[in-house]
Amino acid sequence: MPLPDNGVTWPPPQLAKHYAEIKVDDAWYSGDHAKLTTVYRDSPVRRDGRRRLWGRDRQPRPNVRDQRLHIPLAGDIASASADLLFAEPPELTVTDAGTQDRLDELAESDGIANTLLEAAEVAAALGSVYLRVTWDRSLADRPLLTSVHPDAAVPEFRWGRLSAVTFWRELTSTSATVWRHLERHEPGRILHALYEGSADNLGVRVPLTEHVEVADLAVSLGSDGDAIETGIEQLTAAYCPNIRPNRKNRGSAFGRSDYAAPIYDLLDALDTTWTSWIRDLRLARARLLVPDGYLRDHGPGQGASFDDDREIFQLLNIPPTEQGGGQITLSQFAIRVEEHERSASAITRQAVQSAGYSVATFGLGDQGTAVTATEVRARERRSMTTRGKKVRYWSPPVADMLHVMLLLDRRFFTPRIVPERPTVAFGDSITEDASSLAQTLSLLQQAQAVSVLTKVRMLHPDWDSVAVQEETDRILLESGAAVPDPMQAGTLL
Repeated sequence: MPLPDNGVTWPPPQLAKHYAEIKVDDAWYSGDHAKLTTVYRDSPVRRDGRRRLWGRDRQPRPNVRDQRLHIPLAGDIASASADLLFAEPPELTVTDAGTQDRLDELAESDGIANTLLEAAEVAAALGSVYLRVTWDRSLADRPLLTSVHPDAAVPEFRWGRLSAVTFWRELTSTSATVWRHLERHEPGRILHALYEGSADNLGVRVPLTEHVEVADLAVSLGSDGDAIETGIEQLTAAYCPNIRPNRKNRGSAFGRSDYAAPIYDLLDALDTTWTSWIRDLRLARARLLVPDGYLRDHGPGQGASFDDDREIFQLLNIPPTEQGGGQITLSQFAIRVEEHERSASAITRQAVQSAGYSVATFGLGDQGTAVTATEVRARERRSMTTRGKKVRYWSPPVADMLHVMLLLDRRFFTPRIVPERPTVAFGDSITEDASSLAQTLSLLQQAQAVSVLTKVRMLHPDWDSVAVQEETDRILLESGAAVPDPMQAGTLL
């Protein structure tokens, strides 16, 4: 499918439902009160018939702020998902030594690990994310790996695989005109176009030079006037689903958010609980009920006030029959701490578990005692299972885009390398503590089931093969198990 025609509805109507779901996920992920209220204004009632906290379109009185409280559990879930995948940078390996050096250089200078960490958080919240490879000689002498949010993309799938995608963004404008830049990725080329339209209409296509933010792209376009030839067969963009299937749209290629349908109600219930708890605190503040005689009159129209620091008051003329007429009464309500805390904890646990994680991942139930990595894995088994599933969805697109980076790097920057599809090994999100690892190595040594070389690799997984071999040789030499001079090896035979 080519670039859109003039005057079409935008965003495309066929993606309206998909974008609407992303809008709900984005509201919870951002934690913005205005977004949450806007999303639920038209559907203020939950499926269980209860009224949503954020479905109440409150218009507070002047100088009175909205008392509703939002707990950012949705953001914490997305962050935890990203940490499980990319808190430790993945190990990227190829067979060619020169290409490996260049890949390490790209990973270090381009911040690939950080890009993947950010993309994984967005995918967990919004259901998916796109990885895109591009280049800009004026900015860097290497290809660049970037991410694009799913509500800024119009994908085309074939047999569940991404065959082409059009990314779009709105450019700055000083009038009611809406400027949109469309960037379409197809195998072998990238198309660019600028449209001048309105809020819901793409409008007419105009030259890229009409807007300063994309004018520089005009000099990069080919003879046909709208495409940049990549010189490779591969697509320069990839779709990364958070997890599948999409329960709302069975059979679609779209991924699903960690906040899938049941969790929305739990998140709303958690905010309702905390709002009620804080309301108890607000209402339970001590208040004094004082007779009029204790108030200081500020004059006509100026009202009256009570000075709580004053120690002496003029004797009040109170009839003897009116007992307590001159007393100051303290009013203070109880705070239902235990009830609110238990409710909030139960809701949080259920929301975390429904999202596919162990409560231990979020520090719930942690007594502060030291535990081994094996015990941590046992406690976080559900989180590790979810992580394993997400790894299988992330591995192919990450490897594909790294391969594309190497191909483009050879074509535009480093012609000497031999591009190949890298192997992506995800880092261990749970690091073994030193004492536990030492005990494991000792047991393996006693069972004579491990070599010195393997032990060094287990102890230093971040070392390369040369460093591992050098350390192994030193250990063998110091223990007397190796012959210092290789020429003497024959005398032992």
